[in-house]
Amino acid sequence: MAGNVHTILVVDDEQNMRVALFEALSRNGYEVTVAENGRMALDLVRKKAPDLVIADIKMPEMGGIELLERLKSMHPDLPVIIITGYATVDTAVAAMKLGVFDYILKPFPVEVIEEAVNRVALSLAPAMAMVAACRAHGEKKRPDRPIIGMDPKLLRLMDKTRAVASSKATVLILGESGTGKEVFARFLHEVSDRKNGPFVALNCAALPEGLLESELFGHEKGAFTGAVAAKKGKFELAEGGTLLLDEIGEVPLHLQAKLLRVLQEEEVDRLGGRAPVRTDVHVVATTNRDLEEAVRAGTFRQDLFYRLNVVPLRLPPLRERRGDIFLLAEYFLEKYATMYNKPVKPLAGPARQCFLAHSWPGNVREMENLVERAVLLSTGSHLECWDFWEDEEPPVLAPDVLCSPATPAAAGVGLTTVPLKEVERQMILQALQKTDNNRTHAAGLLGISVRTLRNKLHEYRSQGILE
Repeated sequence: MAGNVHTILVVDDEQNMRVALFEALSRNGYEVTVAENGRMALDLVRKKAPDLVIADIKMPEMGGIELLERLKSMHPDLPVIIITGYATVDTAVAAMKLGVFDYILKPFPVEVIEEAVNRVALSLAPAMAMVAACRAHGEKKRPDRPIIGMDPKLLRLMDKTRAVASSKATVLILGESGTGKEVFARFLHEVSDRKNGPFVALNCAALPEGLLESELFGHEKGAFTGAVAAKKGKFELAEGGTLLLDEIGEVPLHLQAKLLRVLQEEEVDRLGGRAPVRTDVHVVATTNRDLEEAVRAGTFRQDLFYRLNVVPLRLPPLRERRGDIFLLAEYFLEKYATMYNKPVKPLAGPARQCFLAHSWPGNVREMENLVERAVLLSTGSHLECWDFWEDEEPPVLAPDVLCSPATPAAAGVGLTTVPLKEVERQMILQALQKTDNNRTHAAGLLGISVRTLRNKLHEYRSQGILE
């Protein structure tokens, strides 16, 4: 039995299907409850919400789509698997918009539903593990800027960070813009034996050259025009704590020699000072530049690079840790909904697909900005692609263009199934056929943007599916 799914509610008006699923899932150790219609299912969920719902679409009194809507309004994060022998474009699109976890066509072998349940458990595992880890460490609340993710690369980096946090070894955090380098630096400080000391950050790219030297090393009164009083630099202000030198690659070449001396001798010379001042600081540097290339180009000192690169930590871009995408999205949705006193809205099915398909060139920072905007501007009950990306426009639906239902399948568990991606492809091709290959009308019928449809067609051509 998958560790994060214990109780399953099966909703189907066909007795043979209820019995077949009950027996198959019970054999795998799940606690299975059955309901013969949507209203009975809602009563059961009100009493005690299951970990997973498996529901048919075509049922009397209340169909599967209406049940899905009601369930998502009660428990937005409750995973639901839809099973149906009447696959249509309309129902599949509606189900995906409501955030259905999977859409399975009848008849299907029992292994298909077992595999789908396992995937639900895997999708829940990261969030469950994070909650368990917080409880195990006695954390009553998250820090203001926590590291969100369960990607193996990220977890290994966190272990490495803990191992060096209390040392004096200089740490160089590398990564693309927006990957969370400063967040990682703060994490290093928080898990070190210097956590009660100051955490001081300086953006080396944000200051003009003359001011940068004074900010780093401090100055005495009268050291230069305008120095009306003595001032401590960042090294002195970080005494007993951690100093973050953000964008270290932007430090001018002539200041790099002075910075190297401070790191080696652990003392600073204020501008206009008469004697060096001893420092006890753990230095962490970050950059999104290729410092080795800068060394080859002569814009960065090789000896300073070696001094900084004692413990390198290379943060993976978001496109390399896609398993963390929805964990991050949910964190930011909750954060900004709370900040702006807005309801926490779930991602619609197409929006989840957009998040997975997006390359995230701006990484975590890009996602945070998009989510904040969506929370502020969204007017629907769910967050759609156009709430995040300005070039994704709400579709104009074509209600007069309908898809006739497929031939009903056998009621019992059969021998064939169609993967969800294949259902999606068939839906797109069917919509194009019904609209005489008019992409705008087909996109409207499908409830997606023309851009998304164009990307899908390009994907099919690259796979040799379309000519």
